[in-house]
Amino acid sequence: MNWVYLIIAGLFEIGFTTCLKLSNNFTNPRWSIGFVVCISLSFYFLNKAIQQIPMGTAYAVWTGIGAVGTAVLGIVLFQEPAAFWRIFFITTLIASLVGLKLVAS
Repeated sequence: MNWVYLIIAGLFEIGFTTCLKLSNNFTNPRWSIGFVVCISLSFYFLNKAIQQIPMGTAYAVWTGIGAVGTAVLGIVLFQEPAAFWRIFFITTLIASLVGLKLVAS
């Protein structure tokens, strides 16, 4: 269950980074509230996950999920570049996250 909490925390991290962009420097109340809700839930679930998952592993996976998800959303929603090397390193990051899950004790 702790890995599920960690994945949920990572998804909320994607949510808070996206809300941060859409809040327009916290001038849009709707997205600003979304940011606060998402960041609070992200940290809540991260805290639940690190009760059983080693902290370093959990933090790396949490930030990795956020980084990959935010990069993909940037490409899809905000027309950020999808160059070969960017996709290559996103894929490498995903492989690293899977590797951390496989070797976690």
